[in-house]
Amino acid sequence: MSAIRLLVLGAVRQHGRAHGYQVRNDLEFWGAHEWSNAKPGSVYHALKQLAKQGMLLAHEVAPSTAGGPPRIEYEITERGTEEYLALLRASLTSYDQKTDVLSAGIGFIVDLERSEAVALLRERVAHLAAWRADVAGRYAPGSAGHIGEIMNMWIHSADAGAEWTRGLIERIEGGAYVFAGEGDPFVGVLAEGEENPYATGVPDPGDAR
Repeated sequence: MSAIRLLVLGAVRQHGRAHGYQVRNDLEFWGAHEWSNAKPGSVYHALKQLAKQGMLLAHEVAPSTAGGPPRIEYEITERGTEEYLALLRASLTSYDQKTDVLSAGIGFIVDLERSEAVALLRERVAHLAAWRADVAGRYAPGSAGHIGEIMNMWIHSADAGAEWTRGLIERIEGGAYVFAGEGDPFVGVLAEGEENPYATGVPDPGDAR
């Protein structure tokens, strides 16, 4: 699973309609360029691919301010929304994905209803427990020399991941955050023209589109 698809679909969905540079700017605002593969080239490529696949609808809205081809705004489609929610749910339950996938999922978790978010996180805890048991059952401590430290690391990661997830479940069940259907959720996107204090400032050819 790639985090970039989830990130791009989620960013466009939060805006309603957004051009590529807005999406790039939002992802840098979230720090996604630091913890995922959401670099400018990847963002713009993902937007084009998702549009080709019918997940996004591309609108040519105005000539580029840089004098190039028309600026394009993207809008998520019904199919794109289905894909987005499927990726979001998978990101919250999977134990064997990279950290960027889980990070992206947590960033959009409030797009789900509170009860569903809790259920998915409980499923994640169950997956971690099963994975830990499988690892622990397949080797005897001390029997693999220093290679056994790899298994120790996996077990520690499973324990830490489960502890963190249970803590998040407790906070959500305690009323933290605003989830779907509960009112106006926190929206972490920048308004048009709003300065991004975390922007890299590195230009990319795709910025003009």
